[in-house]
Amino acid sequence: MKSILFLFGGCSSEYEVSLHSAFAVLSHVDRTQVIPHTVGITQEGRWLYYTGAVSHLEDDTWQAQEGQCVACVPMVDRGNHGLLLLDGSERQVTFDAVFPVLHGKNGEDGTIQGLFELNGTPVIGCNTLASALCMDKDRAHRLVEAAGIRVPQSRAFCRRDAWVEMEQAAEQLGYPVFVKPVRAGSSFGITKVERKEQLNAAVEAAFEQDDTILMEEAISGFEVGCAVMGNDTLTVGCVDEIELAQGFFNYEEKYTLNTAHIHCPARISAETAARIQTAAKQVYRALGCRVFARVDLFLTPKGEIVFNEVNTIPGFTAHSRYPSMMREIGISFDALVQQLIALGTEE
Repeated sequence: MKSILFLFGGCSSEYEVSLHSAFAVLSHVDRTQVIPHTVGITQEGRWLYYTGAVSHLEDDTWQAQEGQCVACVPMVDRGNHGLLLLDGSERQVTFDAVFPVLHGKNGEDGTIQGLFELNGTPVIGCNTLASALCMDKDRAHRLVEAAGIRVPQSRAFCRRDAWVEMEQAAEQLGYPVFVKPVRAGSSFGITKVERKEQLNAAVEAAFEQDDTILMEEAISGFEVGCAVMGNDTLTVGCVDEIELAQGFFNYEEKYTLNTAHIHCPARISAETAARIQTAAKQVYRALGCRVFARVDLFLTPKGEIVFNEVNTIPGFTAHSRYPSMMREIGISFDALVQQLIALGTEE
């Protein structure tokens, strides 16, 4: 039996998404093989050891469960894989590994991973460096391009940079242009700018999410994704396709699919799907990913594959893209959760 600490919530704009993902993961844990411990991180950043029913994650009432939440802190002594409960008892909860089911900043960006790597706790997912690199769209693009995969043309800017330089970059990239935070998830702060008059508002929206922004050319075609799992040997899921009726795949569309539709498998040839899977594995290796990640790419009308981004902790509800891609190759949600735990705790 392995004792696993599951983290959910988070001091992030993607707090609610994490609750849904964690509910799904915890509902599919094989409790004959795994002893789960759960810690919820509030939007204010408090750590609470939670012993209540996982059903309360779905409607975000977990904090209101009387007697089910105890303030806690992770132990940082090397080799001490535990939590100290702050209820005056000096009790410690020990575990073999940590599974962060967190999305966005302070969860997917290497901060949580670094905290647990500091004391030698195995992390089920990408390590500190890979998490930080994948979260940073600018640096991820540079490394992927060096690995031989095309990336969109782009320019990064900080607040100190001159406005005239941003205007010139947008003109050079050509409208429409995407303006996005360098480090954010779920399309928060991303705007598709069709004309110059919209640029200022888009830049401000991006800067609300991060201190560095990216201006990026719009790639013609459509977005495809590929789930990748593994350390030494990689398993790739079925390629999916995002069909958009309008705009781009923003936060609302990702979680409501009001006008968008996900095709899994994608409506492409077997040869093209194989090329996308190969590219996804190349990206996964180039950025140092481990255990699991979802690689998102574009497929142009000419059949060219262009890198978009990597999600190191993609959505994990029963209807999310990553589990759906794996289900299409015969890996059920239950089996997927068990395989991820095994990969994250292997010596």
